[in-house]
Amino acid sequence: MRALTISDLEILELELLANTIRQDIIRMLIEAESGHAGGPLGMADVFTALYFNVLKHDPRNPFWDERDRLILSNGHICAVRYAAMARSGYFPVNELLTFRKLGSRLQGHPHNLSLPGVENTGGPLGQGLSQAIGRSLAGRMDGKKYHVYCVLSDGEHDEGQTWEALLFAGNHALRNLTVLLDRNNIQIDGHTEDIFPLEPLKDKYRALNWYVIEVDGHNIRQIIAACKEAKAIYEKPTAIICHTIPGKGVSYMENNYEWHGKAPTKEQGDVALRQLKAEQNRIKEEIANY
Repeated sequence: MRALTISDLEILELELLANTIRQDIIRMLIEAESGHAGGPLGMADVFTALYFNVLKHDPRNPFWDERDRLILSNGHICAVRYAAMARSGYFPVNELLTFRKLGSRLQGHPHNLSLPGVENTGGPLGQGLSQAIGRSLAGRMDGKKYHVYCVLSDGEHDEGQTWEALLFAGNHALRNLTVLLDRNNIQIDGHTEDIFPLEPLKDKYRALNWYVIEVDGHNIRQIIAACKEAKAIYEKPTAIICHTIPGKGVSYMENNYEWHGKAPTKEQGDVALRQLKAEQNRIKEEIANY
């Protein structure tokens, strides 16, 4: 049974895992010579919290009926999901280097028939929350106790279907549904507030009968606590707004929307890996001195 509280040392170990996942992402992108950098790096802490603390899942039995369902709506950030899955035991870590290659199970957008443990096929933005709602309703109708988590991007709120889904979930009080919203303030062609302003985003969710929590998307303790709080809310669905830095951990990528949808060159990737390894060594030293 998972501990009710998490120690500072356990948090450091999760931060080390998140750093490893960021390094995996860079290596995947270098090898593929294509893909998305900003979102996956920014969501590494969220996916670490999910796969290594929050989710009820079993990598050895990915079709376990009682597992929690994790729907990735913004499928273009799938590199972070693949890395988290590999590190938690769904498939060998060395398979990550097949990312986006012909015949690979690790497609550029996730395909649920290709890789056990991937719950939905992602591609067109704005559809994932509707898929998550279907899983949530099915679980409630079948009397199941699994929880449904949906990772959603802020840019997807440009899509009308997202707002229809938010309204539906609020009206039907889907308490077994939690959205983790990547509020990184960028999309492929600029900053969200310049293209299609979303604020006051929290108030809009609340107006649609959602319970809202805001967290630092790089604070693993906050993310875990928010997910625990969400499961204690019984009268409505929960949205966790995760404030993240796109490109987190790589100085030249951070907060730069131009890195939303491109991969680093080998030289750029080497710089990124040096920066991430320096942070890895810092965390290891802190663990050693704990």
